[in-house]
Amino acid sequence: MHRTINILRVAAAVTLLGSVAIAQQKAPPPPMTFFVTSTPIGKGANLGGLAGADQHCQTLAAAAGAGDRTWHAYLSTQGPNAVNARDRIGQGPWYNAKGGRVAQNLGDLHGDTLDQARVGNTLTKATALTEKGDSVKGFGDNPNEHDILTGSQPDGRAYTDSADHTCSNWTSGADGTGSAQLGHFDRTGGPNVSWNSAHPSRGCSQPNLVSTGGAGLLYCFAPGTR
Repeated sequence: MHRTINILRVAAAVTLLGSVAIAQQKAPPPPMTFFVTSTPIGKGANLGGLAGADQHCQTLAAAAGAGDRTWHAYLSTQGPNAVNARDRIGQGPWYNAKGGRVAQNLGDLHGDTLDQARVGNTLTKATALTEKGDSVKGFGDNPNEHDILTGSQPDGRAYTDSADHTCSNWTSGADGTGSAQLGHFDRTGGPNVSWNSAHPSRGCSQPNLVSTGGAGLLYCFAPGTR
């Protein structure tokens, strides 16, 4: 009798574990809330301001089946009423097109605390995918397109000095009028490996963005759901 009860208990446990495994297999991946644009606008750092950059993110997301979310480009502006890139993207978490988590929250993304900075976010060449789920050409590829337009300091905030770090707040594609602060999505190459604030571009035109090591690509984020 006891043996029969034990057998039934084991069978029930196996059935339960099997049901859990099946449920886990069927669980859909988290919706995409982060991507690197697969194509640039193509006018250098003249993105049509923040509105034009956001629309570019929204258009690419919609083409990839993710247009039901409101997308914002990770960009800061300068001067009166300056905007911080980190204030435009929600609170997280953020996932790429394949369901991989890039960061849990703003602190995780930017390394706001010492512990968060030590651990770092998971944004690398392997996870910084386009809206199509494709890899982006990075350091060592031909061409190298690892420079991403951000106009931001490492903490995701706007610059407060008098230099132009945003190519006239993303309205200029002409050289000689400023530069754009860039991040390295692949966390590789000099002068530093910051994902959002590695170095300035040589100028604001498309040729100078390309010659610096980029293509005029953007980070796009949608508010995450907890």
